[in-house]
Amino acid sequence: MYGRAMLLVLLLAGSLFPACSRFLDQSRKADIVVASDGSGDYKTIQDAIAAIPLTNRERIVVFIKKGTYREKIRVNASCLTLRGQSRKETRIQFSQLKNDFTAHPDEIGWAVINLNEANDFVLENLTVENTANSVLAHALTISGSGDRTVIVDCDVLSQGGDTLALGGRERGYYYHARCNFSGSVDFVCPRGSCYITDSNFYAYTRNASVWHEGNDQTKFIMRNCRFDGVNGFILGRGFRNPRFYFLDCRFSRRMRDEPIRSMFHPLNSSPVPRRLQHSYFYNCHRSAGDFDWFTNNLSSAPGAPKPNEISAAWTFAGKWDPENRTGPTIQQTRVIKRRVAVTFSEPVTVKGKPRLKMCQGGVANYVSGSGDDTLCFERDSDREDELCGVDLNGGAIIASQASAMLRSANLDVQRRPNSAEKR
Repeated sequence: MYGRAMLLVLLLAGSLFPACSRFLDQSRKADIVVASDGSGDYKTIQDAIAAIPLTNRERIVVFIKKGTYREKIRVNASCLTLRGQSRKETRIQFSQLKNDFTAHPDEIGWAVINLNEANDFVLENLTVENTANSVLAHALTISGSGDRTVIVDCDVLSQGGDTLALGGRERGYYYHARCNFSGSVDFVCPRGSCYITDSNFYAYTRNASVWHEGNDQTKFIMRNCRFDGVNGFILGRGFRNPRFYFLDCRFSRRMRDEPIRSMFHPLNSSPVPRRLQHSYFYNCHRSAGDFDWFTNNLSSAPGAPKPNEISAAWTFAGKWDPENRTGPTIQQTRVIKRRVAVTFSEPVTVKGKPRLKMCQGGVANYVSGSGDDTLCFERDSDREDELCGVDLNGGAIIASQASAMLRSANLDVQRRPNSAEKR
């Protein structure tokens, strides 16, 4: 009862982190609507996901109406967004202990949401909870493999261990913002590089809250986050090559005076804990007084980064920036007889039937290419002409890659080099 009450306080406190309206833009037309009352395209989320081809490369938005969906989900397709109508009133929940799944496996998985090598997955504006009533067992809420996973404005809850467990043999990139997490041991435990900002953590047991496994290039960043839990909860621990960064974080008075440790595995022997050397702090404070092990030491991190240098893009070594608001840009256009090819800076998704405006008054209608970086259009004439502009014609061209928001393409062709090929 005490833990549940404290978690409620934590969830209410989460409202102090303002949600960005662009992240929760409900005005964009969804591709699929799920409603438990039958008013959408599907009644269950799994049925909606099953309709998406495994080879999908287009950004598909599944809008989930208010309601409680008592089901487990398996995501096999990439570039999928699950967007709830209401963070509190759109709930995906299921009771699943990992041990029970091992004894009686099914085709869905041991978590409530199971990502099966699904890249560019986005979860927005809803609550997902493993309702298994145990703090002593693994009760995973979101688990699986895949690269570039985004979770924003969500409550990801469990009372058990490994609540949010991303990364399999292939370690990936993960971004989470304005979320509430709860669980027992290692309840947020990424393998790879992870950036979490403006989020709350609540521990149900006196065990480590966060956990990390990586290599010399990976990082686990927590910025402007708050940690609370039962009396004597531990902040974290690491496995192979962990590397933690805590910036502007706040710790409850109930946190134990125990530095983050890694588990060292000597040959033919049981693992033993040792103090983690790669654990960095900046401007972190505990409500009842600070411990010396989280004093400022960011300058000792590799490259001695400044606090303002540590961003999502920095975390992912410039290979991915989920906070980037700039959409794909037109890099090149080619006119080849009746065909016009428009190449963007990254893969894009086409919604509707956009068309091109040609300089001599004609148009070129969209033909193919959605999910790739080059779109093909067709003119009604093969006379010499150049591209003057893009008419969305009531549709949209957006980025396919996962981001903290849907990014519309920059369709300015006047500043882009055009090339005409006469054949």
